[in-house]
Amino acid sequence: MSEILMPNDTNNLGRALGGSVLHWMDICGAIAARRFSRRQVVTAAMDHVDFIAAIELGDIVTTTAYVFETGRTSMDVKVDVYTERPDRGERNEAATSFFSFVALDESETPASVPALRCPTESQTELRAIALEQRQARRRELAERTTEP
Repeated sequence: MSEILMPNDTNNLGRALGGSVLHWMDICGAIAARRFSRRQVVTAAMDHVDFIAAIELGDIVTTTAYVFETGRTSMDVKVDVYTERPDRGERNEAATSFFSFVALDESETPASVPALRCPTESQTELRAIALEQRQARRRELAERTTEP
């Protein structure tokens, strides 16, 4: 998904509101989960979000997402946000997080999802990267919460 950061989504410094970025991330993640499961989905969880760089008024904001793990009714989705400033030839990572979505049937109860297959080497690599990044985040969080 791509957007141009407009004034309605900025704070008083002319940078993206965190809530707007989260909104775009949730929608993009839901699209990936819905395409994968071919069902309606709801957001079940979101890991902490890393805001890596500011998004400035007028920046092109691109949000990408892909399913990297599945359960019986759930899908884990990696979501990344990039900024682009074509006039400067810049493209930078702006935010990243992991979302979990649950697929729903016609009665809006959890429904099974297909098993994840990675038929290409690049898909296998993306999955491995997402799994390692999520594990590293969880280790860091565990270490921070156990420090005196």
